[in-house]
Amino acid sequence: MHCPFCGSNDTKVTDSRLADAGNSVKRRRKCHQCKERFTTFETAALQMPRIIKHNGNREPFELRKLETGILRALEKRPVATKDIDHAIQRILQKIRGWGERECAASVVGDWVMDELRKMDKVAYIRFASVYRSFQDLDEFRQTIDNLEKSTEDISHD
Repeated sequence: MHCPFCGSNDTKVTDSRLADAGNSVKRRRKCHQCKERFTTFETAALQMPRIIKHNGNREPFELRKLETGILRALEKRPVATKDIDHAIQRILQKIRGWGERECAASVVGDWVMDELRKMDKVAYIRFASVYRSFQDLDEFRQTIDNLEKSTEDISHD
């Protein structure tokens, strides 16, 4: 690893530990030449599947789009940041574990809806209204009724 301060390639790892819920390794390094210390992160280089959009177009998976959609649905809702981060990590694990080179956007959308339903019902409805392109109030009512029914079924178990 080259030192970001002086460019020397004579650096030493002084400490290593897991970071990002075990998905990366954080390393503290020290340059032998200039004596500066710096941190690096090591992650596995995984190929994410391409996403097949509703119109048939294929595009690379973009974490930013996933995060933006979830955060927009949860805007001004009382959900802890750590819970959001954990939900995103669970979705990423499902995408990585998909095992195919391509994944339909609808599959990812369903995983997002599952996570939102567990975190916040209002955010779930917000996301569903955009994701499923609700056209009228009846679609909202039906989704809310289904959500209430699934909540009742869970509470009776």
